[in-house]
Amino acid sequence: MSVNPELVGREFPPVGPYLVGREKVREFARAVFATNPIYLDVEAARAAGHADVVAPPTFPVVVQELTLAQLLAEPDANIDFSRVVHGDQKFTFSRNVVAGDELTATLSVTSVKSLGGHSMVTSESVMTDAAGDHVVTAISTLVVRGDE
Repeated sequence: MSVNPELVGREFPPVGPYLVGREKVREFARAVFATNPIYLDVEAARAAGHADVVAPPTFPVVVQELTLAQLLAEPDANIDFSRVVHGDQKFTFSRNVVAGDELTATLSVTSVKSLGGHSMVTSESVMTDAAGDHVVTAISTLVVRGDE
């Protein structure tokens, strides 16, 4: 069964707030081999003008995953997670994510395309801080493999 094309334009309820923890940032940095001291050391981050440790640029996937879970659980989406492969990932930042941020994310589906029996679902997770200001938009494309 193919992915429901009527998902395009659908917006899901906001998730969060997700409190960005200092140790979570450090753990993520180590996991992706990000060695810049601003990701690990509060004093280095503050010397560089940040309030706390800075999350590596791909850290927002941690929050985005919470929004994608909504899409994957949507009954009429027709997305079989066992057939999903991550196809593409992009980020558009207004500012860096730092420890102490409280991020709320809202997912909307921007595209559903069929290609050779497979479906490609593109969505945007817009993340704002506690003041409601934009921090980052995570754009993800999931490839849903067709039946064998």
